[in-house]
Amino acid sequence: MLETTLGLEIIEVVEQAAIASSKWMGKGEKDIADEVAVEAMRERMNKIKMRGRIVIGEGERDDAPMLYIGEEVGICTRPDAGNFCNLEELIEIDIAVDPCEGTNLVAYGQNGSMAVLAISEKGGLFAAPDFYMKKLAAPPAAKGHVDINKSATENLQIIAECMNRSIEELVVVVMDRSRHNDLVKEIREAGARVRLISDGDVSAAISCAFSGSNIHALMGIGAAPEGVISAAAMRCLGGHFQGQLIYDPEVVKTGLIGESKESNLERLRSMGITDPDKVYNADELASGETVLFAACGITPGTLMQGVRFFHGGARTQSLVISSQSSTARFVDTVHMFDKPKTIQLK
Repeated sequence: MLETTLGLEIIEVVEQAAIASSKWMGKGEKDIADEVAVEAMRERMNKIKMRGRIVIGEGERDDAPMLYIGEEVGICTRPDAGNFCNLEELIEIDIAVDPCEGTNLVAYGQNGSMAVLAISEKGGLFAAPDFYMKKLAAPPAAKGHVDINKSATENLQIIAECMNRSIEELVVVVMDRSRHNDLVKEIREAGARVRLISDGDVSAAISCAFSGSNIHALMGIGAAPEGVISAAAMRCLGGHFQGQLIYDPEVVKTGLIGESKESNLERLRSMGITDPDKVYNADELASGETVLFAACGITPGTLMQGVRFFHGGARTQSLVISSQSSTARFVDTVHMFDKPKTIQLK
């Protein structure tokens, strides 16, 4: 039972990453903000009685010294694990992490950054390559009705009908990239409003599933690994999520892993992906029997407050979502760095 054994632990994992990163908020050092979040997340993970494997992380081993794809984490991965863990009853889990989702947001003191992870049983998360992904997220009411292959105009009409409101009342989040110029124009001409974001589309995707967030869709192309993490949350929340890998640098326009479309297709084949144009839904991207998602705000966002420091401590707000209990819990935590001093009565 993943939630029972790991629920509180994974909250503390994202909390520690968020606190570490937030100390660099507004200092213009996005790489350092990410690095300290990675270190804090990994340190806390390695204190958990689990055998975890990073399937989505900071990149390939040669490029990332910590939380790289394939790295094993948790006490039960140590050579002396038998002293700490019942190896016969141990559940092996896959982990997708983004210790600082929105590094630029932290560096420049902007809203919407968070520490985030998703976990499932071994094989339960799609090991997405470090490519881009065309994404469509929508509220639960529109699940199965909208489709990533339909035009933005058609999908907006469907969302409006499913939510019993006009298109003019809808807000669509789109990454502020030149590749989305035509998409933004179409959304506006359809009558909906556009919220452009510079980074951090995981928060935008999952906000679609929460009533009152005033976000009704995420459209456009973003990073594929973050798409899997978004899908994990949306599967638990019952929201609509679809993703399609983008392997052609000409479509993305801002650079892509790999030298060419042909080399990217070859890489996909080497990963066992035989249909590069397949459209994945949330159940396929996060297919495990149990899926858990956890996030902690670094800077203030739509769903969570950012880290707030006070003398001797900090306050965080986190979100943990479980397919096991069908719950979304907001957790408000006060962290006391300094032990309270004993008051001497005269």
